[in-house]
Amino acid sequence: MAEESNPKWEGKVTVDVRNTDEKQVWSVLEDFCNLHKWIPIDTCYQVEGIQGQPGLIRYCASTVKDDVPDSKSTIKFAKEKLLTIDPIKRCLSYEIVDNNMGFKSYVATIKVLPINDDVKGSGCKIEWGFVCDPVEGWRFQDLNSYVEFSLQFMANKIEVDLHVL
Repeated sequence: MAEESNPKWEGKVTVDVRNTDEKQVWSVLEDFCNLHKWIPIDTCYQVEGIQGQPGLIRYCASTVKDDVPDSKSTIKFAKEKLLTIDPIKRCLSYEIVDNNMGFKSYVATIKVLPINDDVKGSGCKIEWGFVCDPVEGWRFQDLNSYVEFSLQFMANKIEVDLHVL
């Protein structure tokens, strides 16, 4: 008898980073434990492993307050393990290994890619793809929108912080 299972959620979001070359953007993304500098989370730091090497685990967390008046704040966290990192192809992948946000499985791949057009200095793009089990309390569109928001926020912050606007 076949087991009934939910299909995996798969998504991919791409955003352009203007006037910034791939090397500049990769230098930001390859530092796996600096995520709090580029997306709106409170903290991100190394838990174990060697920086820049597969097996590195980071802890990411933010304090979230419910929409109910006088509600208490809770800390939402994820521990994420670097699975692969390739500075030549400018890509990395990671998985969530522990969390309190409802993820059972989640693997993401982030790539820095050239923009293939004839305009010199036009920039590059970041691609964030993911595969995961359905997340408790979320719809696929919620997760995809969160990834899209985070990636756009990251691209904007990189553009500003690298003084390339």
